[in-house]
Amino acid sequence: MSPPLGPPLLIANPSAGGGREGVLPRLTAALHARGLAHDVVVTDGRGHATELARAAVVDDGRRYVVAVGGDGTVQEVVNGLVDAGTGAVRGDDPVLGVVAGGTGCDFVRTFGLDRAPEVMADHLLGEQTLPIDLGRVRLVGPDGTPRTVLFANVAEAGYGGSVTALANRLPRRLGTARYAAAIVGAVVRFRRVDTTVTVDQGTRTEPLCNVVVANGQFFGGGLQVAPRALPYDDLFNVQSWGGAPIDVLRAAPQLRKGTHLGRSDVREWQSTRVEVAADRPLVVEADGEVLGRTPASFDLLHRVLRLKL
Repeated sequence: MSPPLGPPLLIANPSAGGGREGVLPRLTAALHARGLAHDVVVTDGRGHATELARAAVVDDGRRYVVAVGGDGTVQEVVNGLVDAGTGAVRGDDPVLGVVAGGTGCDFVRTFGLDRAPEVMADHLLGEQTLPIDLGRVRLVGPDGTPRTVLFANVAEAGYGGSVTALANRLPRRLGTARYAAAIVGAVVRFRRVDTTVTVDQGTRTEPLCNVVVANGQFFGGGLQVAPRALPYDDLFNVQSWGGAPIDVLRAAPQLRKGTHLGRSDVREWQSTRVEVAADRPLVVEADGEVLGRTPASFDLLHRVLRLKL
């Protein structure tokens, strides 16, 4: 059986959700049980999912690509389906599917798609889609050259970027414990810095520890950092955090419920663009991947890609 969108190509992180006993084997078993024709390719390193997604829609003429993994896998697939520089969709109106796995896939929580692979197999069968926005950031890449990258969910500049950078240097065998250790380690190392944030409403410079640029609502394994973000309204939810990193850590119970926006050390805007610059370069991460450093400029590609619901 072929779904209305054609046979999906699953681009899978092999370690997603526990490897052999994890998400991919359960998903493929469920698809086989439903008689759904599909193909699977497995990534073998950083950036491979982008190459696979680009080749699928440009060279092979596919229209239905499913990212199986965490937020980093989704980000790579998105950058294969859409050209970051021009903002143009590659191929013939491709559709993005996502089956959550890995150490975290917060992007799909906004849509209620953080479900078991057996449940998601049924979702992949239908034809309902939703056009979504993607974030785009222009910044200084890790090698010091200009870089343009797309992201699907949430970006940070400052303390959050430093947490991700530190976590990525820790052994992956630690699993989610890497992030817990990095949160504590970054609290000790990071200091607030005078930061200039420019949004549609104007420009403000003040000492900050973190700037959040959100397209989706959740990050950090279910923290509702941006409860007012809608990934289809052509607006970022932007937040600046003026407290010290320890204050961000203490706000974790509020972040879980999305009640932190009433804090006196948090400012919030809805904006189509964001520019961040600081007295010292800040690490920028998006969707759990370190992208580079400030100065950084963010804009939105409005409803540029269809998401399978």
